[in-house]
Parts: sequence; structure tokens; C-alpha cells
Amino acid sequence: MTSQHLIALDLDGTLLTDDKQINLETKKIISDAMDKGHIVCIATGRPHRASIDFYKELGLTTPMVNFNGALIHHPNDRNWDAIHSPLSIRTAHKIIHTCHELGVKNILAEVRDTVYLDQYDEEIMKIFHTNDENPITIGRLQSNLQDDPTSLLIHPEEEKIRALRDELDVHAELIEHRKWGAPWHVIEIVRAGMNKAVGLKKIAHYYHIPQDRIIAFGDEDNDYEMIEYAGVGVAMGNAIDELKNRSNFVTGTNEDNGIGEFLTEYLKLNRKAM
Repeated sequence: MTSQHLIALDLDGTLLTDDKQINLETKKIISDAMDKGHIVCIATGRPHRASIDFYKELGLTTPMVNFNGALIHHPNDRNWDAIHSPLSIRTAHKIIHTCHELGVKNILAEVRDTVYLDQYDEEIMKIFHTNDENPITIGRLQSNLQDDPTSLLIHPEEEKIRALRDELDVHAELIEHRKWGAPWHVIEIVRAGMNKAVGLKKIAHYYHIPQDRIIAFGDEDNDYEMIEYAGVGVAMGNAIDELKNRSNFVTGTNEDNGIGEFLTEYLKLNRKAM
């Protein structure tokens, strides 16, 4: 058998097709890899509640990286040494103020799985999986947000993204800001020093997997550190060029079973991709 590997999967634009499903062939191949003893985990910018259904669909029993590393936890084991690294409330309020000055569509703050939304917006509520189990407070963030947030999500007009990111660079010592993949032009903000590689390193250490046996898949700028940290960094065919340039390999797209094709060949899984 091939030595045991840790396989880290980004969700949007990577594991998930454009209509937010897991390709059936990809799912079979991931299952096959787990049957052969490889370890699979999710590393995403999404919060826990918007990732857990995919975690269950793959039958995972591993820790998970959410909010681009600001929350590293184990969905099935409360005793696992979770790490939660929120932004300071002071910094968050400065950024919310900047956003209001620029005039963005909306701002959403999350404190783990509690959600605060600046203005009512059905589309955003659907995207961010708010439901009866996950309370949402709608209204002025400046007054409603009282705790250090795990992340801030800003929904700007597409033409304001560049200007917004330039403004956010003023806070560079305190925050990381990344753009989510299309079709959601969302800017996500977490505490400085937080990224998916931080989570991946902790999980690899937990399972005693050396760096050269970590395979990571991604497509966007929030995957840079993870792709560079992994011994085997794989950019999807639909990934941004900058990520492809930083990766060791480029595979097929999220629509064409790119993950499955790569794993079949690299781990010699004896399964023909359909």
C-alpha cells in the first residue's frame, strides 16, 4: 500500500461543483482512499454549520478547519483540543465603519455559529445557511456585535472590491482579508496569522503525518498557504492563475472530478475515473 497521506479539501470551487454538490465519482474515490487508510479532512473559509453536511456526506470522522483557520475543531469530539482565534471587537468595529464609509451592500459577522447581519437580505441568509438552529440577529452591527467575531464577511458591489481591499490593507497588521470564489464576491476577514495552513499543520501533527505526505486541493487566494504548506499542493483546473503558479500540480476542474482523477493516479487507487 502507498504510505498513509492526509488529504485536505477546500469546498467551494474545489470539492463542490458549481451547483454546490459533490460529484458522485469524486465521492466514490474519496471513500476508496479512506478505505485504503488515507485520512481526509475539510479546510474551508465557510463556518462549521455550512460545512457539516458535506462532512457527513463524505463520512468523515476527522477534525475540520473552518473560517480559514480561525476555528480548528473536531465536530465529533468535544474533548479534542480546538482552537478559536477571533478578531478583536475593536478592530471589527473599525472595519465595519470603513465599510459603511465606502458603502457596501452588506456585512455579516460570525461569533462561531452565531450570526449578526447588518441589513436584512434573503440571498445572504440562504448562502450562509442561517436557520432555526443557528440564530441570526439582524440590524446595526455597530450596536449588536458585542463579542470578538470569528470572522467578518463583507458583500461589496463588484466594482468596489479593489477599493475595499486597498482600505483593508491599512489594518494589515491585525487582519487577513481574502476573496471568496465566484459567484460570491465576498471578502472574508479573520485575525492576522490565520490561514488554512495553520489548521492543516495541527491536524497533520495530530495524525503524525509528515509534510511530504499532505495533499491539499484548492482554487482561490484563501488556499495559498495551505497549497504551499502541503508537500503535494494541487490547484484545480478552474483555480486562479496565482494559485496554479504556487502549486505542485494542476488537476481537472471542480466540475470534472478533478480531485478524483488526481487521487486515483497519485495514490494508485486502482479505480478508473469515469
